[in-house]
Amino acid sequence: MGAESTSSGIDRNDKSYETPVVLNVYDLTPINNYSVWFGLGIFHSGIEVHGKEYGFGAHDFPVSGVFEVEPKACPGFIYRCSISLGRINMPPSEFRTFIENVAAEYHGDTYHLISKNCNHFTDDIACRLTEKRIPGWVNRLARLGSLCSCLLPESLQVTTVKQTPEYHHESEDGTESLTITTPRESTEVDDDQEKRLLSPLAAVSPMSGCGDVTFVKETHK
Repeated sequence: MGAESTSSGIDRNDKSYETPVVLNVYDLTPINNYSVWFGLGIFHSGIEVHGKEYGFGAHDFPVSGVFEVEPKACPGFIYRCSISLGRINMPPSEFRTFIENVAAEYHGDTYHLISKNCNHFTDDIACRLTEKRIPGWVNRLARLGSLCSCLLPESLQVTTVKQTPEYHHESEDGTESLTITTPRESTEVDDDQEKRLLSPLAAVSPMSGCGDVTFVKETHK
């Protein structure tokens, strides 16, 4: 029998397309240094594939909240560890199509700390790519909060962070450069650290010099 190939002529037996799938975990607060010993912690996570890391964050608009950063370098947070989730044999172009399709399911205005946060996103991507789930401790706080919302401060239960993404020129790999305008005032969240707990995008400001955050342009099926 001949080599297996896709409809686009890609040889599935070509191992040059093989790449690891890695979960990169970050501390959102220094309190983790103490609470992690009790099985609790507040974490952000991103999924690394083909040398880029993908995460999910909040903004006010019904467009992609999926963003791309350099691995282990999500701005505003402290890198903790990496967890191997397996390997896939998928060309970068095919993965780009995949992540753009997924981006249509993760709009920034649907982000919610308890029910649809960055760790729900990475868990979903891990399942689709490797049929494995991320470790339970990464998103334990959200699961506890869904069972008993009184476990979390009210200020951490708001739906989104008031950030306004603006898209600019599209790069050759399909991503679009990102500018985030000045946050609108909110009576629900008035502490910078609490904003950062809600979404990694809240940690990025025009003055921070973090120019490596880009939104993934969604593709409508």
